[in-house]
Amino acid sequence: MMVNGKLRRLILSMLISALTFPAFSPSGFAQEGENSGPDSEMILNKAAPDFSLQSLDDETVSLKDYRGKTLVLHIATTWCPFCNAEAPHLEKLYQDYRNKNVEVLIIDVKEPKELVAKLLKEKHNLSFPILLDPDGEVAASFAPKDVLPDLARDEVMLASNLIIDEEGRIQFMSLLDTRNFDAELVQLKERLHELL
Repeated sequence: MMVNGKLRRLILSMLISALTFPAFSPSGFAQEGENSGPDSEMILNKAAPDFSLQSLDDETVSLKDYRGKTLVLHIATTWCPFCNAEAPHLEKLYQDYRNKNVEVLIIDVKEPKELVAKLLKEKHNLSFPILLDPDGEVAASFAPKDVLPDLARDEVMLASNLIIDEEGRIQFMSLLDTRNFDAELVQLKERLHELL
C-alpha cells in the first residue's frame, strides 16, 4: 500500500498547492514576460537541464539527441491517474506532429522497467520512447526550487509537461493543477502552434 500512500500524499499536496500557489495558471508557467508565479522568469527560455537515460528498448537517450527538433516532454509514473489520463493524448499529439519536426518523450520516475512496459507503454499502446529515471534525479533537475517545498523535487514534476525548442530551451512548462487539469493538452498544443 506504499504506492497508495504516495498517491494520496501527492494528490493532497497538489490540491493544497492549487490553493497555496494561485499564481500558477492551468497552463503552468505563462509566456515570457507575464507574471506567472515563482521561478517562472528563471525557467522559461532557459536551457533545459541535460540528461542521459535508458529507454525501455535499452537505448541511451540524451536531450542533445533532440537538438534541432521540438521536444514535448512528459514526466510520469504508472500510479499517477493524471499521467494515465494524458498518455493517449500524448500518443495522438505524437502521431499528429511527428512529421512537423516534433518528438515526444515520457520520463518515468523511480519505477522498474517491467512495470513501466506493462502499465504505461503496452496499456496505452505508446509508440514514442519512454525513458527510465531510476533515482528521480532527472525529474528533480526540472523542478522549480520554491514550488511545493514539502514534496521531493521529483514528485513536484509528476504529470508535468514541457516543450523544449530546437535549441534546447524551455518554452512551456505546466505543473499539475488538479482544479484545471488539462488532460487533452490544449494549452500545450496552443504553445506548440506558436512555436512551429
